[in-house]
Amino acid sequence: MRAYEDWVIEAETKGLKISEVILQNQMEELEQSEQALFQRMSKNLKVMRESVAAGLSGERRSLSGLVGGDAAKVEGRRKKGESLVGELMSGAIARALAVAEVNACMGKIVAAPTAGSCGVLPAVLLTVEEVLKVSEHELLLAFFTAAGLGMIIAERANVSGAEGGCQAEIGSAVAMAAAAAVELGGGSPRATAEAAAIAMKSMLGLVCDPVAGLVEVPCVKRNATGASIALAAAEMALSGVRSAIPIDEVIDAMGEIGKQMPCALKETAQGGLAMTLTGRRIQAELL
Repeated sequence: MRAYEDWVIEAETKGLKISEVILQNQMEELEQSEQALFQRMSKNLKVMRESVAAGLSGERRSLSGLVGGDAAKVEGRRKKGESLVGELMSGAIARALAVAEVNACMGKIVAAPTAGSCGVLPAVLLTVEEVLKVSEHELLLAFFTAAGLGMIIAERANVSGAEGGCQAEIGSAVAMAAAAAVELGGGSPRATAEAAAIAMKSMLGLVCDPVAGLVEVPCVKRNATGASIALAAAEMALSGVRSAIPIDEVIDAMGEIGKQMPCALKETAQGGLAMTLTGRRIQAELL
């Protein structure tokens, strides 16, 4: 079973970015050229940019009427200079809502790693790109860092809400975004691991309890809060803060927690928020 720690050690030994090690690994495993892999990642990035723009327009509403227009509200406040949390955080929150709203409205998104958690990664990385003015090449490399960590999470645990709860979906996306943000911020391979561990630890035990069984409530807003946690974890790691528990062990713990979680809290809409008075009323109205 692969370990993120192995890639960290290899990157440190060779003096490479973690993304460069992951890219080399994928070139060998998939027998594809660097150019071909970058082209594929560029297509993903293009879809992400389009989904952010579509969501920020505020024009989309889901069929249930539960989702739509919130991203535009946050973005509007940011553009007025009224944000309580600053450009970086408010930008990430708006973009996370935007992409998650597009998903809920049956629009085109990139599952990163899942459709339900699609807003976290583009929100964090596109906002960091905007603030730090990084090149598109650097941005694409950071996406390889996120993708590599995502593969390890899928191998060692899972990324499915139905199998592991929302910790497996949003939690995985938050860890992936935190690691990639650290690389964009000039952090070391070791720092990407620390950020991922800090981020995922903050999401352990998060249940999957969609109201009326839809990927809307609380899923959309969890993308926004998840993006915020990813940025907080990245900031800590870039400052030299370490995680007491290594990332691979955190991933393993997440997998075990998912196994212990009752089915009612794993995307069945039989527990949590879905079973509140309001949650049951919404379900009855939609049915």
